Amino acid sequence: QEQLQESGGGEVQIGGSLKLSCVSSGVIPGRVCMGWFRQRPGKEREGIATLDYDGKINYADSVEGRFTLSKDNAEKIMYLQMNDLEAEDTATYYCAAESEVICFLGLLPFMRRHGQGTNVTVSS
Repeated sequence: QEQLQESGGGEVQIGGSLKLSCVSSGVIPGRVCMGWFRQRPGKEREGIATLDYDGKINYADSVEGRFTLSKDNAEKIMYLQMNDLEAEDTATYYCAAESEVICFLGLLPFMRRHGQGTNVTVSS
């Protein structure tokens, strides 16, 4: 089974930016839904951005306009550009992927394929 690995986390000040990467060890077959979810301290996991097999991207309201999901198909890398970061964005961020599913934000934390996460800390 293909493995996913996140990188790019770190500590940044409020208003700063980070770019997360998610590398897949192989090509996931089928019509793939992929994206990012996060777990903030003391909170449940929440999906924040999805990329459906048809190219449609959807964002959670909490990150809309600040975060941008993109993908380099040739390199099998998915990115999450995070701008104007807020303290509430402090979390462990995970990438996830699954094929032949209905693609929606709430499904991301339950996908079989996901990485081990990368930590993002936003401080004042």
